[in-house]
Amino acid sequence: MKIAILGATGRVGAGFLELALSKGHSVKALMRKPTRRKPSSQLEIIIGDAKNQETIATLLKDVDVVFSALNTDQTTTLTEATSHLIEEMTNQNITRIVTIGTAGILESRAEPGKLRYLSSESRQKVKFAANEHAAVYRQLKHSSLQWTIICPTALINGKKTGIYRYEKDYLPTNGMKISVLDTAALGYEAAIHNLFLYHRVGIAY
Repeated sequence: MKIAILGATGRVGAGFLELALSKGHSVKALMRKPTRRKPSSQLEIIIGDAKNQETIATLLKDVDVVFSALNTDQTTTLTEATSHLIEEMTNQNITRIVTIGTAGILESRAEPGKLRYLSSESRQKVKFAANEHAAVYRQLKHSSLQWTIICPTALINGKKTGIYRYEKDYLPTNGMKISVLDTAALGYEAAIHNLFLYHRVGIAY
């Protein structure tokens, strides 16, 4: 399988990249600038901006599935890139995308009908990033793509344990943290095995 990765130099994206390569997949990784990582027979590196539609078109050529771990960086990069992804995936007949979101865009248990970041469950005063992720959720929900959004709670560094809880559209009860590598692992399983189609997925220990 050939996988396109956006956000490949971020924490979750880098974890996903290593896992995909270790499993023998071919990868096209979009990076904003050159890094120490070198291209190989398995890895093609595309240098460019995710907000540029031509760059996205180049990234997606001849791939089977898309994985996006883009951050917001307090900009509209996430929503702009997702708009380009939806258009170019449709143009190139690619249907499957898995993205990394945030637990804030899951359903609230305390206030049914609200997203967590807009409910009493949220402790965040600054909601820019959550607003961007919520906008991506709406973009994907109204697209024709087969989408999944993996929504981790507080991300921590640590080993891949393989022992975690997940739930469709909700954060597992009392979930407080999850490692970067376990988040990447669930994203990988969702992408490769077509899991959780048309759902957000909360993940936590």
